[in-house]
Amino acid sequence: MKKFRFNLIVRIIFLALTLLLLFFIYYNTEFLATLIILFLIIIYQVYSLIKFIDITNQELTRFLQSIQHSDFSQSFANKSLGGSFKELNKAFNDVILKFQNTRSEKEEHFRYLQTVMQHVGVGLISYDQNGKVEFINNTAKKILGIQHLTNISMLKRISPELKDKLLIMKPCEKTTIKIAFENELQQLVINATEFKLRNQLYRLVSLQNIQSELEEKEMEAWQKLIRVLTHEIMNSVTPISSLSATVNQMLSECVGKGNEIDADTISDVNNAVNTIHKRSEGLIHFVDNYRNLTKIPKPNFQIFPVQGLFDRINKLMEHDLEINKIKLIASIDPKTLEVTADPEMIEQVLINLIINAMKALQTTINPQIFLSALIDERGKVSIRVIDNGPGISEDIIEKIFIPFFSTKKDGSGIGLSLSRQIMRAHGGSIRVNSLPGKETTFTMSF
Repeated sequence: MKKFRFNLIVRIIFLALTLLLLFFIYYNTEFLATLIILFLIIIYQVYSLIKFIDITNQELTRFLQSIQHSDFSQSFANKSLGGSFKELNKAFNDVILKFQNTRSEKEEHFRYLQTVMQHVGVGLISYDQNGKVEFINNTAKKILGIQHLTNISMLKRISPELKDKLLIMKPCEKTTIKIAFENELQQLVINATEFKLRNQLYRLVSLQNIQSELEEKEMEAWQKLIRVLTHEIMNSVTPISSLSATVNQMLSECVGKGNEIDADTISDVNNAVNTIHKRSEGLIHFVDNYRNLTKIPKPNFQIFPVQGLFDRINKLMEHDLEINKIKLIASIDPKTLEVTADPEMIEQVLINLIINAMKALQTTINPQIFLSALIDERGKVSIRVIDNGPGISEDIIEKIFIPFFSTKKDGSGIGLSLSRQIMRAHGGSIRVNSLPGKETTFTMSF
């Protein structure tokens, strides 16, 4: 810029001197030809000065327009403008180069993000408030069985419910939708979020087909249940079948010989029939327990203090705790903690857990049960039943919630299964964590 300033000053000085010379000759001489020549020189100097300044403005305008239109292919190296523009051209070129590098990095990041999004195993769709699709990855196309998607309304031919749901979903909303496509049932888990780009709101949803996982878990659950049912039924039916055959043989022998039935035979038959009766009652009881598992009533939701729930549990279990010399320690944080649930059903779950804990503490020295309620790290109400018993081994802990599975000789195996169903009906969960030889913790989360 120093050269530009010097060049401009020199041009102005020469123009001023020429004007002075013109006025001097005009007032002191009569050289008409000289006056005309000087006048033409002045016109040329003014033109040259205007052009010199105008070139600077043109270069600056070209530079600003290239930035405005993101045209970074421009270069500023016109040597015909003279050395005074060398620094200005260098500054323009440095800025353009910086923009080029920045754009190149942004394009690389964009291509990287596009590649990642196209290859993730979760379907992704981004669209505006009018349903215009801005992005859809290959997984989403595969799930929906389409080649392209320009607007969410096009999903109507696949599933009107899916189309309507995507258009009305709110940020952070999660839902599950079933769709049938080409005779194949798909269970889609849909998560939605919202973001703003160029002052325009967009919605990003993820689609994940969990049908195969559900079928696999369902099959696994049925297999476990069938194994338990088969075991229990066979345990009852086998002795019934054997005793029935024995009684039939004894009676056939007596009838075949034409003899009267003696007292010993009558006693044997009576014992066999009584055994059959007891085993039949056991089988009926087992079926009734199974029926109870399939008839969980809907919870009657109420807001109630946890302190009142713990007080009722303490009164109900006080006698049994004293007989077994077990100490029950309860804590609530905060003291005014409340929970929204069916008090009677939650009370039943706690009774089941405490009874199980009491049975586990039969051989423990200084047995204790800790009953606590608090707000966990996720902001949910958490009720925990902890005992200092022998714990649960790893090979058993995964089976304790299976219907009719029990490690006790007199156990029905439905208490924990029933408790899990009650918690699921409340939209909550129940889980177990055990340290063998130290403690077992059952956690109810609402």
